[in-house]
Amino acid sequence: MEKTDGIGKENGSTEEKQSFKDGSICGYKSLHHLLSANLKPQIYQEVSRLLLGLNCGKTLETIVLPESAKALSSKHDFDLQAFKFSADQELLREPRVVRVGLIQNSIALPTTAPFSDQKNAIFEKLGPIIDAAGASGVNILCLQEAWMMPFAFCTREKRWCEFAEPVNGESTQFLQEFARKYNMVILSSILERDINHGETLWNTAVIIGNHGNIIGKHRKNHIPRVGDFNESTYYMEGNTGHPVFETAYGKIAVNICYGRHHPLNWLAFGLNGAEIVFNPSATVGELSEPMWPIEARNAAIANSYFVGSINRVGTEIFPNPFTSGDGKPQHPDFGHFYGSSHFSAPDASCTPSLSRYKDGLMISDMDLNLCRQLKDKWGLRMTARYELYADTLASYLKPDFEPQVISDPLLHKKSS
Repeated sequence: MEKTDGIGKENGSTEEKQSFKDGSICGYKSLHHLLSANLKPQIYQEVSRLLLGLNCGKTLETIVLPESAKALSSKHDFDLQAFKFSADQELLREPRVVRVGLIQNSIALPTTAPFSDQKNAIFEKLGPIIDAAGASGVNILCLQEAWMMPFAFCTREKRWCEFAEPVNGESTQFLQEFARKYNMVILSSILERDINHGETLWNTAVIIGNHGNIIGKHRKNHIPRVGDFNESTYYMEGNTGHPVFETAYGKIAVNICYGRHHPLNWLAFGLNGAEIVFNPSATVGELSEPMWPIEARNAAIANSYFVGSINRVGTEIFPNPFTSGDGKPQHPDFGHFYGSSHFSAPDASCTPSLSRYKDGLMISDMDLNLCRQLKDKWGLRMTARYELYADTLASYLKPDFEPQVISDPLLHKKSS
């Protein structure tokens, strides 16, 4: 199994320190590689069943990709994995198989380089990965949050606002060429500058159609104020609701980054009919890694849709150290963005994750019929009590709200 250079299992504490620095897990690129390399095959199979679930009663099948995609992966050193989600054969509906891709990447130049050079270098880096997706027949491709820039929103320095661009700006134009070339829908998460409304900034996902047209956009609903993630210095909560975009390949939605911590955000996309919800993110290990494999999978189960989770990779060092009012010493970086992009399905199965430290492309075939099949199986929409939830939420929003708490009458009674 792949291990990072110069790291051995026998190195003990030295290995642990190195793992922290290079982003690996004890020298392995992902948890699944670590487990498969160190467990007996029969034990690993059972552990994998518990960690990844079963799709239609079976482990996920891998997909054989064209040699041209493999050659691009080897030449440009990015992780490439592909899996297939199946659905039960139906009598009245044909399978609705769509091929979906996720791209995770690190920045291409130091944050001290000229801004135009940084952006162009990211374009150059992503080109071969998008070409690999196109060569593999990907229908829908999603990039990570703010893929066209370093994730500078920890610094609170306003000069990074120069990376902002209109919805139809250069990043969109760059991707439109690929969308037309490969007949591919592309989801692009950018720092948006709204020219028509006072040049306000937003964290926005642009949905590019398979003909290169702009289908629409969605702005991030929930803005974090956690540790270094003080993003409201740059943009506030979005104003586009929970749109679902009907494309040539299915109904899709975008739950940007921090929105994954809000179950009702996931729910609203499901109520609007999403079949695949993408979660382009930028998050670091110390803050969120134990939550990462859980939240998207829970959302896929609870809402009977597929979820694609994307996280950037690498450690981004900024010129000026910063603090975040949390008592920690000043520091020049967020921490390590741990990648680990993956797919989750409504039947609780999920793919292994991409590398924790390398650029990567995750590809999945998914039969969208599985969404309805799981709705029929579990009846979650039918058994939900939306009227009760709506009453509670309406009451909660009132200034005179009082929680519905029934106390034990003996709890506060004085003893005689």
